[in-house]
Amino acid sequence: MRVLSLCLMVFLLSLGQAQAKEMMMNDQHLEKATFAGGCFWCMEPFLEKIKGVKSVTAGYTGGHTKNPTYEEVCSGTTGHAEAVEVVFDPAVVSYSKILQIVWYNIDPTAVNSQFADHGTQYRSAIFYHNEEQKRLAEESKKALAASGKFDQPIVTEIVPATVFYPAEEYHQDYYKKNSLRYNAYHQASGRERTLDKIWGQERKQKLQ
Repeated sequence: MRVLSLCLMVFLLSLGQAQAKEMMMNDQHLEKATFAGGCFWCMEPFLEKIKGVKSVTAGYTGGHTKNPTYEEVCSGTTGHAEAVEVVFDPAVVSYSKILQIVWYNIDPTAVNSQFADHGTQYRSAIFYHNEEQKRLAEESKKALAASGKFDQPIVTEIVPATVFYPAEEYHQDYYKKNSLRYNAYHQASGRERTLDKIWGQERKQKLQ
């Protein structure tokens, strides 16, 4: 068994990152979820804290340009949104739970923007990977709209997942690699102040 495990590790290391992740998912029965909620730097921290989440990758999806760069996506001309791809173990955490946490960390009424960032690349979106994710996302969006909490429409898109392009390496776990710059940006963006205003104590209680 040890020899087989060692061989498997060597084989995985010989593959590209995307191929290795796909093989690990098949082996462990993991699932994917993809979300856009403004700056992907700010989406990674709260998702990585969820028990059962195996990885969170910052990247670009939902556009028409192949292999876009950060500069191209920031121009707003590629159609992509800054997004995160989440790999999780459904035996530990449900898609519904992750979805709930995402709602509490975005402004679902903001059109083509999130907090201090504006443009289609900062739109909020749920990119579903199967019909069950689509059903759960649509049901949760309807429940939000019917809650009476918002006096504006819920504009977060619910669309099929398409090609996801991982962002450049320096964007991955930016909040860890460049904590001073990240914290300065995060505070200046007004993200936490806006979220507290939108959700109030409900958000803190649900995220505990």
